[in-house]
Amino acid sequence: MELAALVAVSLLVGALVLLVAVALGKQRGQSREPPGQREDSDERERENGEKPSASKKQKQQQRPRKERPQQQNFTHPLLAASLKSHSGSVSCLDFSSNGKYLASSADDRTVRIWSTKDFLDREHRCLRANVELDHATLVSFSPDSRAFITWLANGETIRVFKMTKKDDGSVSFSAAPEDFPQRHKAAVINIGIAETGKFIMTASSDTTILIWDLKGEVLASINTNQMTNSYATISPCGRFVASCGFTPDVKVWEVCFGKGGDFKEVVRAFDLKGHSAGVCSFAFSNDSRRMVTVSKDGTWKLWDTDVEYRKQQDPYLLRTGRCEVSEPCRIALSPDARVAAIANGGELALYSTGSGEREEEIVGAHAGDIADLRFDINGRYVVSCGDRAIRVFHNTPGYRAAIRDMQAMLQKATNEATRQRLLQQIQDAQSALDTVCGPKE
Repeated sequence: MELAALVAVSLLVGALVLLVAVALGKQRGQSREPPGQREDSDERERENGEKPSASKKQKQQQRPRKERPQQQNFTHPLLAASLKSHSGSVSCLDFSSNGKYLASSADDRTVRIWSTKDFLDREHRCLRANVELDHATLVSFSPDSRAFITWLANGETIRVFKMTKKDDGSVSFSAAPEDFPQRHKAAVINIGIAETGKFIMTASSDTTILIWDLKGEVLASINTNQMTNSYATISPCGRFVASCGFTPDVKVWEVCFGKGGDFKEVVRAFDLKGHSAGVCSFAFSNDSRRMVTVSKDGTWKLWDTDVEYRKQQDPYLLRTGRCEVSEPCRIALSPDARVAAIANGGELALYSTGSGEREEEIVGAHAGDIADLRFDINGRYVVSCGDRAIRVFHNTPGYRAAIRDMQAMLQKATNEATRQRLLQQIQDAQSALDTVCGPKE
């Protein structure tokens, strides 16, 4: 009897345990509902007018989608090309001395090398140099067009890249084993290599310009005494370094070397004085005999800098024009000094330096402010950057100015061969202008 009762109790306990296990299994199965069923449940709640639970909302908010900024679609009658291989904002441009390449740096950790002969093609191929563990904010070609230097955003120093052409025709890039030492205490606003190949310049936003040799040793330090530097660069001839800033003038120094190529000194050459407010930017012509400046006073000025400054001869003011100015503001001068291009925020305007009048205006070329502005070495194009795209525009004021100058020369020409040559050049320039603007020009 006792044995039967014990067996009955054991069976009852076992049944209870089994029932508990089954119940727990069902609860776990419900809690592990497949994603598809969970989405169906959410959908049914929405259809019934019910709001999804707070826990579901939190899970959805924890995984926001990152949307990349859309590339701006831009059209304009003067637009020759849009170069669009960068995935980040382009910050700097530089043409090689031989005119074959355009270098661009961006915050996508790459430097791109574009072929200028492809500007008018439908496809624009480029070479890519990767900037390891950093990105370049500035880029500048070497005089032989076989290397370029960059300014590293995080490393705050110069890194040198060499371009090597392989037997199969491809090009490879190799960074120098060591970067330049850190010397600047403020943000660097521009870098450059002298066309002579004798020195490198870096300028920071305080009042410092450093002159380096090609191995990374500092040769000289210049204090501009302008409170702040807004721009600085090397002249195309490779002799001068100039800067502008808070003060209403541009200061120019000559970097002097001995007959044996040894560095001697940096001496003050001349100043450009005439603006009534701080100078935002300036540029040289290709032969360094002309300079153009733009100021917060709402004017741009063209200067004759082909002077003997050692004899205390000052530059001559050739032209003053009115323009809109808002920061950031950049100016570029065509190689022949016939056209000045001014980037004012996101707008671009082209001025004739002969008349001082604005001949072209381009609005909305980039999604943001224009970061850099350059003419190609032949003066056919003006190139800008300000977002992920690089815009290449026809320099139509340059063609018009060349035609006017050649027509004036034709009237004075007495030699028949000279007249025929000028007539052919006028016809070629007019044909190029008609291709862009139509026969009405």
